Amino acid sequence: MSKVTLSGYITVPAEDLEAVLRELPNHIILTHQESGCLVFTVTRDSKHLHRFDVYEEFTDKAAFEKHQARVQASQWGQITKNVERFYTVTGG
Repeated sequence: MSKVTLSGYITVPAEDLEAVLRELPNHIILTHQESGCLVFTVTRDSKHLHRFDVYEEFTDKAAFEKHQARVQASQWGQITKNVERFYTVTGG
């Protein structure tokens, strides 16, 4: 199987920004601990403070789908339910 890459960004509503900033470090740690995670970065844009650039690499489609399922069921998934996502997924 081939590597899966996700790249893009999210925009966070003003009313959710504090909670996102508070939970983001935990989300990053948990994702790095996932089997199949090769790269995972979320970087706040210095000019657009409600935008976060996202880049992910997983070993294969199964690892990526497992990550997506974990996120849906996590605290991060709840906190980011109003976030707009602009992603491109390749591979798998």
